[in-house]
Amino acid sequence: MTSHNDQPSPMTFTAAPALSGSVAVPGDKSISHRSLMLSALAVGESRVEGLLEGEDVLATAAALRAMGAKITKVSAADGGGGRAMGADIRRDDDGIWHIHGVGVGGLLQPQEALDMGNSGTSTRLLMGLVASHGITATFVGDASLSKRPMARVTEPLSRVGASFTTSPGDRLPLTMTGACPAVPLDYTLPVASAQVKSAILLAGLNTPGITRVVEPIPTRDHSERMLKGFGADLEVEVQADGTRIITLKGEAELKPQNIVVPGDPSSAAFPMVAALLVPGSQVTIANVGLNATRAGLIDLLREMGGSIEIINAREVGGEPVGDLVVTASALNGVEPDPARAPSMIDEYPVAFVAAAFAHGRSIFRGLDELRVKESDRIATMATGLRAIGVTVEELEDGIIIEGSGGQPLPGGGPIATRLDHRIAMSFAVAGLVSRDGVTIDDMRPVATSFPTFTALLQTLGAIA
Repeated sequence: MTSHNDQPSPMTFTAAPALSGSVAVPGDKSISHRSLMLSALAVGESRVEGLLEGEDVLATAAALRAMGAKITKVSAADGGGGRAMGADIRRDDDGIWHIHGVGVGGLLQPQEALDMGNSGTSTRLLMGLVASHGITATFVGDASLSKRPMARVTEPLSRVGASFTTSPGDRLPLTMTGACPAVPLDYTLPVASAQVKSAILLAGLNTPGITRVVEPIPTRDHSERMLKGFGADLEVEVQADGTRIITLKGEAELKPQNIVVPGDPSSAAFPMVAALLVPGSQVTIANVGLNATRAGLIDLLREMGGSIEIINAREVGGEPVGDLVVTASALNGVEPDPARAPSMIDEYPVAFVAAAFAHGRSIFRGLDELRVKESDRIATMATGLRAIGVTVEELEDGIIIEGSGGQPLPGGGPIATRLDHRIAMSFAVAGLVSRDGVTIDDMRPVATSFPTFTALLQTLGAIA
């Protein structure tokens, strides 16, 4: 695995010749987090292939270790050995992780603070797990994560009986004490958030009775798919207006599974947009997850005129998967329906780059959620796009971008990424279609989700 410090900082990406070749992106981050958590709560051994070994997912693994999971990384150097304590999680040389779970309700009191690094997903989902266990845990994170609000999770989890001591603004560091037995929750999501939904469902696993989540706007459904795969008694009812009602019977006994993690569509977004923008390019991105709750960017780019063909469509481990053949295309400005936001919430930064290169104006609205990501992604992208020569108007809930009509962007920098991996990668893509290159102030955060990002672009012919 590429470490956090393997990327030069700052780093300049310059105009690229036509990109070509076939690549695979790292495993899906959302599915990787959930596969570790649910495997650690199953009784018996689960196997996970294709796990994303980025820093965010490894933060989840470290936290599970601190709560009784044994995590060993098997290598030829240690002869396949490793330490054992509680649930056994180890990785073979072939990249398959083996997890021996402790069972629902089996998490132990951590002896030290749980360091979540930059991972909001790790924090919020693990808080859900702790909420229905009789343990106390302190969550800490890096400067970026410590600015992100946690009230959207602490509020519903307080209703199940968990108690919290938070930093000002309901932020990290925070200490929580779970309730055992917890109180089953009937909750309607006030905002579209797969993390909040998942935290409540995870709390419900060790709660007697029925936990019910009403989701007015559908979000990514990896938790529901995987919970059912592990044997949880979970049902999803879709009403005529699209509202989803998810019910989970508590005190579950999870059965071990063999999981194959598809390529992360949020990571595939970067080589996909790069291939569309760099003239003469054709790139195949293999084994990409195509879950409908995550495929909004593909739909958007096609509406803009992008040539994206899905081949070898199949289902792997309950998730739709396919290979994407992406051919350089002239793009047009677009004004997408704000209702699409949950299906591509992490892909908007690189979508803004595509819009900056398009013919005409693009207007993006309904993106309030981007204000509370790893950075304020609306403000950070607006500032960076202006710095490389793009005409931008920032809105309270979105952004207006005037496209270059397919002409190379001037370039410039250094771009302040605010410790945000997706901002860094988006401006790296912009550098490939610039006259003077784009300099990014810090590429190290990319290791949280896409450790091989720069090497992958170079494999396709990019210059960095």
